[in-house]
Amino acid sequence: MNTGEVLLRLSGVIKRFPGVLALDGVQLEVKAGDVHGLTGENGAGKSTLIKILAGAYSPDQGEIEFDGLRLSHMTPIKAMGLGIACIYQELNLIPHLTVVENIFLGRELYLSRPFGILDRGKMLAEAEALLKDLQLSLDVKTRTGDLGIGHQQMVEICKAVHSNAKLIIMDEPTSSLSEHEAEDLFRIIAQVKAKGVTVIFISHRLDEVKRICDRVTVLRDGRLVETRDIKDASVDEIIRLMVGREIVNKYPKMRRERGQEALSVKGLARRGVLHDISFTAYTGEILGFAGLVGAGRTETARAITGADPLDAGIIKVFGKEIRIKSPRDSIDAGIAFLTEDRKSQGLILIKSVSFNSSIVGLERYTKFGFLQLKAIRKMTEKMAADLQLRAPSVETVVGQLSGGNQQKVVIAKWLLTKARIFIFDEPTRGIDVGAKVEVYNLMNELVKNGAAVIIICSEMDEAMGMADRIIVMHEGRITAEFSQSEATQENILYAASGIVDKAAARPA
Repeated sequence: MNTGEVLLRLSGVIKRFPGVLALDGVQLEVKAGDVHGLTGENGAGKSTLIKILAGAYSPDQGEIEFDGLRLSHMTPIKAMGLGIACIYQELNLIPHLTVVENIFLGRELYLSRPFGILDRGKMLAEAEALLKDLQLSLDVKTRTGDLGIGHQQMVEICKAVHSNAKLIIMDEPTSSLSEHEAEDLFRIIAQVKAKGVTVIFISHRLDEVKRICDRVTVLRDGRLVETRDIKDASVDEIIRLMVGREIVNKYPKMRRERGQEALSVKGLARRGVLHDISFTAYTGEILGFAGLVGAGRTETARAITGADPLDAGIIKVFGKEIRIKSPRDSIDAGIAFLTEDRKSQGLILIKSVSFNSSIVGLERYTKFGFLQLKAIRKMTEKMAADLQLRAPSVETVVGQLSGGNQQKVVIAKWLLTKARIFIFDEPTRGIDVGAKVEVYNLMNELVKNGAAVIIICSEMDEAMGMADRIIVMHEGRITAEFSQSEATQENILYAASGIVDKAAARPA
């Protein structure tokens, strides 16, 4: 198909789930050879749409045409056969197989198919040629599970390109990537576009959408709002289309007076990972942690909360020294850790909102060895209302919720423990701009009510917009601490790179 012609057309697509109208008559056209942005708030219908295109769901009504063919009764295998490849946030790789084995998975080359003898030499040569063509310096014999998330994503793209995909759908592809890895991804997207491959790029990072896309489609509440040429759409205008209102302040920071010392950490150390970590967090403030990928920020949080062992260090909570050997110890001490990976570490996706919200504090709802289910439901419903959780009911399975609403369930879980110290690791990763503001307002509310909040951020704007103080880490060490007024992107980057003198750092 020639560039500029319509490769994909959706007409009146409807998809219902119990209690939810996920897609409501969606119309969409994607042109061949374009990088087409798809954005919208969490729950807007983006994930449902791509799963229909990938053959995981079937629409209840509507028509789909792809490359001149009307599609019906789609399956994932049929979608792949037509040239539709989907790269999800949760990568679809087999970690114990090598790069070359993953690239050829399901499309292996044989010397003798009847005897199951693979042509490993030819597969190796084709994989190496493909990586060279995409300017990727990966050893194709490397076990995929040993690669970082950025390189694993490149392997997914290689799989799609090798399968001669006509359309590659990328779902939040930069959400777990460093800045350098994201630049590599943008370069490869430009390369596959130059080969005539069409890309649907789904992202909440609107600056990236503006940078690499040709057109952008906005969904809201399961309906198409508008499709525009990217040159005619500013970031502010895209946000307005997404949320149906103008967001004046993306970082609604509320200032409070610093209160008492809540968490004091001195000399925290773990061999080869953390080195002499010392800092203090206070009630009434938000303390930010910044740094590049691998700087040790998450490792610090895991050590404090007992998820990882410590070799040395003193931890005090509200002036009292405590020994934390397990996550249960930190929970008992009033520390809540909202992990970066909410799907695998923060939630049980096959269980309900009510179950997930109450799981940490079940002892509060137990009497004579029996769970008080009515009390759990009542408290969960109140919390869901307070957090403006969008779910048909508190008995809805968490895995059916959008990313932003899943994050609210994680927050509800910890609010019900009566914690007073909250550590948020990448609290807004993978959620839309409207849901981000809601999470920031929840942080403000926690601080207002006397809690101490720590946020670990990869986005400097987020740290600078919401934190009263910012601690910067590099290779397992604290290299700088800045007040909000002192923090600039330049200072933070210098400190994150280990260049302390130019960062004008002061002792943490």
